[in-house]
Amino acid sequence: METFKKLKSFYWPYRKYFLWSLFFVIFITAITVIYPIVLQLTIDEIVLKKQYEYIPWIVVGFLSLMVVKGVSAFFHQYLGDMFGIQSVYRLRNALYEKLQRLPFIYYDNAKTGDLMSRLTADVEGFRFFLSFGFSELVRFLLLICGTLTVMFIYSVPLTLVTIAALPFLAVAVYHFDKRVHPAFRNIRESFGKLNTNVQENISGIQTVKALSREDFEISKFNRANGNYKEKSLTTSFVWAKFFPLMELIGNICVVALLAYGSVLVIQGGLQPGELVAFFSLVWYLMNPIMHLGFVINLFSQSKASGERLLEILEAEESIRDQENILPDTKINGEVTFSNVSLRYKEEESLALHQLTFQASKGKTIGLIGSTGSGKTSLTQLMTRFYTPTSGQILIDGEDIRDYSLKALRSNIGVVLQESFLFSSTIKSNIAYGRPDATIDEIIDAAKRAQAHDFIMELKDGYDTMLGERGLGLSGGQKQRIAIARAICMDPRILILDDATSAVDMTTESHIQQALKEVMKGRTTFIIAHRISSLKHADEILVLDSGSIIERGTHEKLLQQEGYYKRIYDIQYKDQKAVLHSTAG
Repeated sequence: METFKKLKSFYWPYRKYFLWSLFFVIFITAITVIYPIVLQLTIDEIVLKKQYEYIPWIVVGFLSLMVVKGVSAFFHQYLGDMFGIQSVYRLRNALYEKLQRLPFIYYDNAKTGDLMSRLTADVEGFRFFLSFGFSELVRFLLLICGTLTVMFIYSVPLTLVTIAALPFLAVAVYHFDKRVHPAFRNIRESFGKLNTNVQENISGIQTVKALSREDFEISKFNRANGNYKEKSLTTSFVWAKFFPLMELIGNICVVALLAYGSVLVIQGGLQPGELVAFFSLVWYLMNPIMHLGFVINLFSQSKASGERLLEILEAEESIRDQENILPDTKINGEVTFSNVSLRYKEEESLALHQLTFQASKGKTIGLIGSTGSGKTSLTQLMTRFYTPTSGQILIDGEDIRDYSLKALRSNIGVVLQESFLFSSTIKSNIAYGRPDATIDEIIDAAKRAQAHDFIMELKDGYDTMLGERGLGLSGGQKQRIAIARAICMDPRILILDDATSAVDMTTESHIQQALKEVMKGRTTFIIAHRISSLKHADEILVLDSGSIIERGTHEKLLQQEGYYKRIYDIQYKDQKAVLHSTAG
């Protein structure tokens, strides 16, 4: 029950629906217990005594009970669903909000398909128990209590015989619960992995087809699907083993009661109608206990789901606003790194090692180095996507932790190497970071990013709806829209993470010309593999294995005959050869 206690804040505010649902359960249970009494009276007082004139009254009374029970069942079902639906509405919102606040390091280890499974299948599993399981458990308890009361009134000996069988059922139910809960936990985890497999395959379908790996993906899915099948079969085996056992115990009890009850009727200690009513009451007692396994099944599923949901809700928000933050104001853009180191995981080596540099307001800093040298990690620390292991990062002389995340990130425009676009209009995508931008400002940002011309060639222009992840646009077009999105924010710090890698040389040249105007007055960090993209920078930092090994202007670095010069020679050797042959 610990899981339900931790999630209490989501369903307890809607307890009125649950309590009203229970109110109608009382009516349903009372009417259910009255049925055998009506049957007993009909047999003993009307049929055996031949008082047939009371039959119409019995029929009317019986129909009235059925109507009341039907109305009560409607309100019980509706209010129970209200309780579950309202509760998981808040829970689903809380989960989604939590996912928005969790740091990048959480997503580094999470699987998209598994998270989707938790927000859909697990939430729905928890809802079903709230809507149905809780009230069904209460109904069973009420039915058992009411049934035992009437049974004692009819025959104490028969009731004691019935109760003697209950401990055997209770033991079976206990062992069933111990086996079925971990089984359902395994099913949920296996289903999450299956979802991840499907999500990754659909997202990477172009790569799969381009490399002719369809058979491999089918085989991988078959393994994941087979694992899910095995977990489901294991759970089915537990259910199939225990439920017939519980039913067998109940049936043995019923047979014993029929035999003993028949003896009592023959001896005159029990009326025939009372035996028939008692027989009906026995099933009212046995059925809830046998079907308690079904409720435990629901409870185990919802508990397993709740545990998986709590893993998200209780995940550490390692990056969040401090208590005493600076007021939200526009920053100027001076960035200082002081002995900054970064380690993503305890067991891993440092990704950045004691970086120290300063970027004055309005200056452009170029970052170059081999893959994995720490270029992107450096810029991700500025936006507080990650927290430095040691050292300090200042903006305008203030520790970046003293700014609110919203204020910090709204002043930093980021264009990533892999541009993500939403399934919305081009206009909405450009204005995503600044929803209040006017259409003129959106168009101006698009023009600066060299995107306006191709946008206007589309059928609906800026109102063109994009497919998932910008489907329908080329890589270069998506990247230019991403650049326009950053420009539209009017940030004081601009980060271009290999932002022109997907465009041709001519377009890159045009974008760079436009960005020169955009970068005026802004502190800009340019990550690039092409020297042509950053040779105009005020300072270039050459990184290797997380450390700065060279720094200076383009001309100064060429004179050093170091790493930067070697990259330059590799990238421009063909051009030098052409010039040399032309001169010759």
